[in-house]
Amino acid sequence: MVSVTTPRIFAPRTSVLALALLYTALPAYGQKKPPQLEKPMAGPRAAALRITWLYIAPDPASQKVDRVQIGREMVVAEKSGPWLRVYANTDIQEARQKDAPLFGHDEVTPPISGWIEAKGIVVETTQGGDQVLMGEAANQESLASDPRGPAIAAQSARLLYRRLVEMFPQSPLVAEASWRAADILWQLQKADASTRPSAREKQAYLRDQMDEDELKKVLKYYPNTRQAALAAFELIDNKLCGDWQGEPKCPEKESEFYEKYAAEYPDGPRTAQALSQAVYRQAVLTDMHAAEGSDKKAGDAHTHARELAARLKDKFPQSDFTWRLGLWYTNWMKAFQFTALTGNNRLAEFRTILPVLVNCAPEAN
Repeated sequence: MVSVTTPRIFAPRTSVLALALLYTALPAYGQKKPPQLEKPMAGPRAAALRITWLYIAPDPASQKVDRVQIGREMVVAEKSGPWLRVYANTDIQEARQKDAPLFGHDEVTPPISGWIEAKGIVVETTQGGDQVLMGEAANQESLASDPRGPAIAAQSARLLYRRLVEMFPQSPLVAEASWRAADILWQLQKADASTRPSAREKQAYLRDQMDEDELKKVLKYYPNTRQAALAAFELIDNKLCGDWQGEPKCPEKESEFYEKYAAEYPDGPRTAQALSQAVYRQAVLTDMHAAEGSDKKAGDAHTHARELAARLKDKFPQSDFTWRLGLWYTNWMKAFQFTALTGNNRLAEFRTILPVLVNCAPEAN
């Protein structure tokens, strides 16, 4: 089960509405229409932007029924002045399907009914409601990266993004909201998986895998978009080794994954990062093969690393990954030449240099 108290892993996203509108205003070629949820008969859907009390009557002095958390799904049954009578889900965790028990998972907690103040509630008939949900979701996501922010801020952001997709399916923000909801779930699961003993297993299938369903839906329903490219990059995580354990097979395969991504998304938002990851792994392969005395394999890996680095520099000269890799690659080349000139008897000295290089290198995961 994914912990809901480990959300502080999100960097604030830049130009929330501007970027989302820019990349999602027009449907992409071949884009499929996501399945529409069946509209509830009781009334329009709604979502809360803040933690809100549910009352037994439209009066703040009346008995409190429960609290509605940010982003929880509601259905409006009646309106009375500044009050709404709603059916609300208050405590249902929206989790991945694979975590559901084999038996008894068809038992659904019924929503509770009560009156809620209309202030801070977005209904699917609200003018500009999609932008309101997007803005508050981005705000919650920003809070998740703040150590002083609410512990469930990431979950709140995810729920708000999901509500946008469900309540405003025609909005130009849907692709971005779908991607962000999937991304948050992925990051929460990834943080949880990293704390398990299986995280150090070499084979990817032996580690706790993140649920790919939502990211794959982004690929399916929004192909040839920025969001699809972002989703495809994250899916690589499930293919990576937990621990290389000094064997060349892992960095070899991982380099292939990143190079394949760069080929499929030559102008993608993560292509520079993918190329830098591939260069790093080819550089490590150079060291591994040299340690085994496989001079030809070491030379091939070294040549391939240089080719990938040149490709990164030519294609993305202004990327942070190009600049970071430039510093690391220069130092790595000096160390490689040092080893080549002095022979394998100086390999131990090279290994004392390697940790310094790794600190400057792209992150392994």
